[in-house]
Amino acid sequence: MITLRKQFSKKAGALAGLLLLATSALADEGMWTLYNLPQAVYDKMQEEGFTLPYADIYSSDNAIKNNVVNFSGYCTGVVVSPDGLVFTNHHCGFSAINSHSTVEHDYMLNGFYAKTYADELPNDNMFVSFMRDQRDITSKILPLIAGKSIFQKAAVIDSVANALTDSVKAVDSTLHVDVDPFFEGNRYYATTYQDFTDLRLVFTVPKSMGKFGGETDNWMWPRQTCDFSVFRIYADKNNRPAPYSKDNVPYHPKSWAPVSLEGYREGSFSMTVGYPGSTERYLSSYGIEDMKTTENDTRIRVRAVKLAILKKYMDRNEKDRINYENAFANSANYYKNSIGMNRCIDSIGIYHQKQAFEKRIREWQDTADYKEKVDFGLLKKLYAKRRPMKSAMFYFNECFRRSSEFLRRAMLLAGGTMKPVNPTSPLKKQYVQFEDNSDKWNIELDKELTAAMLETFARNVPKQYLPVFYTEIRKKYLNNYKAYVEDLYSKSKLLRPGAKFHIVRCPEKLDPGAELGADLQSAMTVLQMVNLNQSKKIDEEERKLCAAKMRMEQDLPHYSDANFTMRLSYGQVKGYRIGNRVTNYYTDAKSIVDKMDRATDVPDYKAEAEMRNLLSQSDFGRYQDKTTGKMQLCFLTTNDITGGNSGSPMFDGKGRLIGLAFDGNWDSLASDINFDSVLSRCIGVDIRYVLYMMDKWGHADRLLKEINPQ
Repeated sequence: MITLRKQFSKKAGALAGLLLLATSALADEGMWTLYNLPQAVYDKMQEEGFTLPYADIYSSDNAIKNNVVNFSGYCTGVVVSPDGLVFTNHHCGFSAINSHSTVEHDYMLNGFYAKTYADELPNDNMFVSFMRDQRDITSKILPLIAGKSIFQKAAVIDSVANALTDSVKAVDSTLHVDVDPFFEGNRYYATTYQDFTDLRLVFTVPKSMGKFGGETDNWMWPRQTCDFSVFRIYADKNNRPAPYSKDNVPYHPKSWAPVSLEGYREGSFSMTVGYPGSTERYLSSYGIEDMKTTENDTRIRVRAVKLAILKKYMDRNEKDRINYENAFANSANYYKNSIGMNRCIDSIGIYHQKQAFEKRIREWQDTADYKEKVDFGLLKKLYAKRRPMKSAMFYFNECFRRSSEFLRRAMLLAGGTMKPVNPTSPLKKQYVQFEDNSDKWNIELDKELTAAMLETFARNVPKQYLPVFYTEIRKKYLNNYKAYVEDLYSKSKLLRPGAKFHIVRCPEKLDPGAELGADLQSAMTVLQMVNLNQSKKIDEEERKLCAAKMRMEQDLPHYSDANFTMRLSYGQVKGYRIGNRVTNYYTDAKSIVDKMDRATDVPDYKAEAEMRNLLSQSDFGRYQDKTTGKMQLCFLTTNDITGGNSGSPMFDGKGRLIGLAFDGNWDSLASDINFDSVLSRCIGVDIRYVLYMMDKWGHADRLLKEINPQ
């Protein structure tokens, strides 16, 4: 699954032409900003089958840009109807589907279809965001941040973003502006957004189909997953963004993506537009080594422990399965991705290829009249110096910030960001309180997870980075983490419903759980400061590396690394060869039935009998491909994607929706740092498969009429 990957690493960068050794850009490589799409790129798109005018990409009233949304800050979606229906992936809607599920009404297990507007389910803390405008403000930003520290730069950029937001709000109060670095901070763009926060669940297939293949098939090909869910945007009576209200009505966009039943053939043009989260293709060889050993290896070690505990309890009862299903899926996704990425780094030889490219830059720098030259020797030393602290920071994040409810509350209380329940009372009487969510977690699981994370951190991090409470664990409990946690939970009131923590009474001195949180907060602050100081120097050299590459290859079009702003990628529908094996470019209904028949041996292939019957038909009507005569389920393209592209619309050459991107392939999981034109593929769910399930399983006639596929 290619949801946005959130990690402790630099987020912005750039690439010119091929990432490593080539001298000209490939047609299917690149995550291009839309407002300034190079003419050479557009010309190449036309050569390969794109037929729309240049203006219909970004600037016209019917521009494709207007139909694509940032989906809740971690995925992408596409508007497909005049009444604000949005398609995205099932795994992007996973948390919303899960939040509405109970043992009695398990929408995750059984699926959901709102037969009327009144049945559509509202969701807390979800939104879609439309990009309304984007422009380059580099000339304004660079003079303001020259010579500034990391924190000073952030403050300046926030100030500029706030000033620009005030300016656009004077015209339209529903708009806001973000300012983001591009090309490793060599450029800055301002992007204007409009957010809609009333987003309602309309349709989802059962998890057996929306996540068919589970972790067995995740990041793999061939795939048969029907990875989609349907939401609707609501607005006020004036068709403007508004918080949830029963009086809100479906949003009516000016344009929406036409949905095609025509399909595709091998070699057909394909374009993906979405919000890729983070690539680091400009990263130095030292940065790649750091990513492999410091980031990925840490994630693999910690999540293996975490996932085993979650699975043990989830397999025991349905309530735990529902409560922890979202956490398990999120953790497992990039656990497997990290394994695959490290494997690709070694098998493809990316580290050594990058070294060879850096040799070219050194040789160019020696002869170029160029001031901002990269000091590769310094860069190597900086990475080596930072590695122990960064490793500790990564272990900290994985063990303590993404684990048990107890640790979450301890850190939150220590962070000092909780708002008092009674803010108008005298300060000495003010207190904070946690919401009673005890029906969402299992106390025994929570204890086991806390103990396991405390022990994992201690086993892998040098003693000088251990928080203070580890001294007590060693001396009083003789490193018996289970005994320590049992004692901690019995004495702390962190998990007790209704417990009050008074602000002026220093709660960490009164509660052992709060004291643990304070120790964690202190340790994290030290690690963050050390890492930031080291990272500033590294980032400056990496910025110079990016600038050097762009200058050395100035005759080529350039695109920036992904930073969760809207991007366009294009390519072809195409299989790939690995070794002596050549893959097909699509899967069909027979292939999923064959997998269902193996469900006894592979539980991830289990599905309801009804699903097997639906996909065992001899005639699939208008959803059947006219060329192959088959019901096609998923397909491959050479589109350039990464985390955040989940749910991204896949368009044909006429700008019609033919699929939704949902994954990359195992053989190219290092594509975030190296796009391999031979192996890198985007996996999408065929829109005809989506519509077939809406029709034949969901009987969602009102939605199909609204979408009106052609």
